[in-house]
Amino acid sequence: MFLYFYIMRSFIQSLHAADHLTEFERDKLSKGIYEQDVKKGVVLQTAGDIQGKAFYVKKGLLRSYTIDEKGKEHVFMFGPEGWVVGDFELHTGSSAVLMVDAIEDSVVEVVNLSILEEVSQLIPQTEVPFEINRLMNRVRVLQKRIILLMSATAIERYEDFVETYPDIVQRVPQRMIASYLGVTPEALSKVKGEFLKGK
Repeated sequence: MFLYFYIMRSFIQSLHAADHLTEFERDKLSKGIYEQDVKKGVVLQTAGDIQGKAFYVKKGLLRSYTIDEKGKEHVFMFGPEGWVVGDFELHTGSSAVLMVDAIEDSVVEVVNLSILEEVSQLIPQTEVPFEINRLMNRVRVLQKRIILLMSATAIERYEDFVETYPDIVQRVPQRMIASYLGVTPEALSKVKGEFLKGK
């Protein structure tokens, strides 16, 4: 059985700048955040939702995905402990494009997207480069994923998945990994075989 450990940090604690916030600022930010226990399979957000929120994963595993007109799921990303999962179309005032659900029983903090602007105003200027670097790292992961989907072989995409999400390979159902990689479950079996031979 695969075991993993997690740190039950809060969204505010995960901010590098949290040490510089006053108690008043922490309380103000906390008003836009609440904790929720989520059972495996529960959908937290559907396409078309207009309430701007993101989900900070304290424990468990989420995924964001779309469903095409033929009913096929396309996994956009996985969110293990310490990750934020959301649809940032909502931040622009548009409705959600992505669905978000729990792959495992999870504990999440639901973060109202309107507080993100407040967070950015409370971050001391000395901490801005660190927070921008964290954001740029997430953008880099997504950019790399798009490029891989456009040009890499299935084995290269699987290697990148293992590198990006080393702690969840055994926690995610194979059909979801296949969807994330853009292959069929049968093709994934072949890819994993090649991957294991190459190790």
